[in-house]
Amino acid sequence: MKPIRSFASDNNAGVHPEVLKALTTVNQGHVVGYGDDGYTASAVRQFKKQFGNDTEVFFVFNGTAANCLALKALTNSYHAIICPEGAHINVDECGAPEKFTGCKLVPIATRDGKLSLEDVKAAYHGIGVEHHVQPRVISITQATEVGTVYKPDEIRALANFAHQHEMFLHVDGARIANAAASLGLNLRAATRDLGVDVLSFGATKNGGMGAEAVVFFDCRLAKDFKFYRKQGMQLASKMRFLSAQFEALFNNDLWLQNARHSNRMAQLLRRELAQIPQIKILYKVEANGVFAQIPRRAVAKLQKRYFFYEWNEAESIVRWMCSWDTTESDVKQFVEFVRTTIS
Repeated sequence: MKPIRSFASDNNAGVHPEVLKALTTVNQGHVVGYGDDGYTASAVRQFKKQFGNDTEVFFVFNGTAANCLALKALTNSYHAIICPEGAHINVDECGAPEKFTGCKLVPIATRDGKLSLEDVKAAYHGIGVEHHVQPRVISITQATEVGTVYKPDEIRALANFAHQHEMFLHVDGARIANAAASLGLNLRAATRDLGVDVLSFGATKNGGMGAEAVVFFDCRLAKDFKFYRKQGMQLASKMRFLSAQFEALFNNDLWLQNARHSNRMAQLLRRELAQIPQIKILYKVEANGVFAQIPRRAVAKLQKRYFFYEWNEAESIVRWMCSWDTTESDVKQFVEFVRTTIS
């Protein structure tokens, strides 16, 4: 019998009971649609409390939409977006960023999932030349696609370069909660205070049902966003059911509790796996993901019981993710199965 929880993705986890409770609470009577309701206003106030009163926030259904629409608000079609080669916008969004923005993505190879200032400087060229796309946005993922976390000085350096060259810094924060928890920072200190211009704020991977937000730290950049969101088919008619999820996650810092827990389970998983000689941990475990190289012969056998993704099939690299509901027992049972299967 297969376990009820796997290590494939934090997207595979259920919805936190407090989020479900919040959804039930707002499911009373009729309210005005499309976000003109008291529940949405309350959730927006929560964001302003976290990030500042001059913040503009818009709720959408998923992370791809948050990224695409945020980037659309910052660019024209002749612009370029500099990002890591493994970024979600480059690998896992089916060309949606290019389709919705008309821009060219400029992917940069990285060793640990993180763009460096030197990487960006090397990609910044052709300025003012009509034959070349014009660099306009630096887009990074925090935590990264391989589970590493940018340090504050690394983000600040990228933001400073962007602003000195009339560019913007966008953060894909699908796992921003895990990154902030890892750094020991509050959400504002991990983003806005470092110079981030626009944040795609993830809730789904951290106990939500299906809700993300686009957060602007310069209100001028949000001027036309309501139109982009509508054209992008992301304006929820029953907005209260998105808003309530954020209300629940911000209440009593549930977002932080969930992130700390999933990070802690990833550390436990790393420590347990490190005791198996045939397994090589490839990246620092700084959020809630563990990337490992394992014997190729073991992959199919392990997947018969535990579904997970092969990150790099050619090199037999796999990704194992922990979630808000992963337990210590889950980790130890999984590791024991890995140990007996690989041995």
